[in-house]
Amino acid sequence: MTEFTSAVDNSEERTKHENDAIVDEDTIGLALINAILEYAPIEDIQKLLDEDAPLWYQDEEDGWSALHAAASVEDAELVKKLLQHGAVWNSELAVDNAGNTAGDIALSLNDEESYRTIRDAGIRSGRTTPALGSTDNFLSSRLRYTSDEHGQEICLLQSGDTEIGVMMGWERGIMQETVRGMCGLRVLNIGFGLGIIDAFFQALPIPPSRHVIIEPHPDVLRYMRERGWYDRKGVVVLEGKWQDFVGTELLEDMTFDAVYTDTFSEEYEDLRLFFDHLPKLLAGPNARFSFFNGLGATNALFYDVYTHLAELHLSELGIDVEWEDIDVATMPGEVRWGNTREYFAMRLYRLPICRTRNTT
Repeated sequence: MTEFTSAVDNSEERTKHENDAIVDEDTIGLALINAILEYAPIEDIQKLLDEDAPLWYQDEEDGWSALHAAASVEDAELVKKLLQHGAVWNSELAVDNAGNTAGDIALSLNDEESYRTIRDAGIRSGRTTPALGSTDNFLSSRLRYTSDEHGQEICLLQSGDTEIGVMMGWERGIMQETVRGMCGLRVLNIGFGLGIIDAFFQALPIPPSRHVIIEPHPDVLRYMRERGWYDRKGVVVLEGKWQDFVGTELLEDMTFDAVYTDTFSEEYEDLRLFFDHLPKLLAGPNARFSFFNGLGATNALFYDVYTHLAELHLSELGIDVEWEDIDVATMPGEVRWGNTREYFAMRLYRLPICRTRNTT
């Protein structure tokens, strides 16, 4: 046998061994799902877990994992056990072929205990789903401002063959309610978009005496110049990312009555870092902070986790949150998204109004 022939034989043997391992994982993964669906004794399920049944495995027919199966039989204790063994709740592997997480299944069955177990595991882990893309990629992309056939203003980002709405006119009601809950003479807004919330601030009976807008995207800045935002009384436009200004000497002597942030392409960790600056940005207990609460908003479980994470982390900074539910459901016959990718699928938008905790 030549050295080459031996190497080929060894390679074929390794490939066969790897394929057998994959088959074994699939077999034991499916066995675990079936055991759960057939209400097998917990001892049988534990044995499969001890044999390292892959909790990431999803069956081909429904895309269900063991966690989906446990939620479907409304067994909160089993749900807890699977999560303790590493069951996935927050990635592409967490959704079945219909786009549902195990949390969605529990919610549809009104199984509050199982749902809360999954949601609370997500809150404790602090691991969240990634944003659509990096900030640097977003800033180097082209944006297009237009109106759809129904007259709705849209700011669009081209992503491959798909156009994504960066901001759309249907958000006007959200922005109007936000401004209603956080009026003030000194305003800081992070992310201009279509300028909806900035226009509402400017339309107040007493407009802001200082209205700082931080915006990094060159196409948005061009749009702002064309519409005269640079020339408005009291408006200061800072060209760059919020990280270029917040927490630096450029803003160190400034405090605000109203702070709002709505940045596209940033992840929750970026928002959490911004939270850390709020105690120095807010002018006092009467100042208010809010943010566009849209992270994870294509899935009820993810949206709930993000909402609770934000409240938890703000509370750690001595900032309390009041939530207002705004019905943003699409009306019959309404065409909201057109050919763009949907980025908010919830019926209720959870509007946060935050202020420094009064300790007196």
